Amino acid sequence: MNVSILILTKNEQKDLPGCLASVAWSDDIHLYDSFSTDDTVEIARRAGATVTQRVFDNWAAHQNWGLQNIHFKHPWVFYIDADERVTPELRDAILALAEADTPNVAYRVQRRDFFMGSWLRHVQASPFFLRLFRPEKMRYERLVNPVSIADGPVGQISGCLDHFPFSKGIGHWIERHNSYSTFEAQQILANKAANEGFSLKKAFFEKDFHKRRYHQKELFYRLPFRPLVKFALIYFAKKGFLDGYAGLTYSVLQSIYEYFIVLKSRELNGKA
Repeated sequence: MNVSILILTKNEQKDLPGCLASVAWSDDIHLYDSFSTDDTVEIARRAGATVTQRVFDNWAAHQNWGLQNIHFKHPWVFYIDADERVTPELRDAILALAEADTPNVAYRVQRRDFFMGSWLRHVQASPFFLRLFRPEKMRYERLVNPVSIADGPVGQISGCLDHFPFSKGIGHWIERHNSYSTFEAQQILANKAANEGFSLKKAFFEKDFHKRRYHQKELFYRLPFRPLVKFALIYFAKKGFLDGYAGLTYSVLQSIYEYFIVLKSRELNGKA
């Protein structure tokens, strides 16, 4: 088994057992915990996982510290959140790639988000994430919803990673995204202060998916009426209406989240 597992947690006693069960095939599971106050750490230790704890500051800094300081047994690491599950097909693909002679330093994984008992097939903003990688070749940028940057060629892996973002209820999702919106507003101001480069051309034609996503975000931040634009994009342009009532509800929640970011950006700019 030449793959280590990295799980980021903070008070995940509800979701962690299922996550651990889906990666039990690995003999090197690491729980990277932000000082949980529930039974998260005890659950992990009972499952044989190695626990590392650090006070959370922001997503990029926290994840970069973990990759630089946690001692993984194997050259490949698969990163997963507690509310995600590795499917058997993905497990087989991961293990096969770990044994292969490949020039790639990271692999994208398709993630399926579930809500109201159904897969949000159309309404997801982005279904692919860099999750299998060589830790010395990976770094993250942005305070929240970090951009994964691989130092080398990237491939795509078969199988799916199943995600259950509403496993703790709507209230928990809203609370978490209220926190995320604060980081997003801070990131917008930080980008402006640093005069980060933006390219309209790269937002549409950049071949690297993660670089293209960065420029798309920067383009999106410049649009007026962003909450309404976001709803229109994911519900109509991406055909989120095909996901039924779950798709409609998710689209509304995402537009509300975007409005939180708008309000907090204005507040930080002194315009609230």
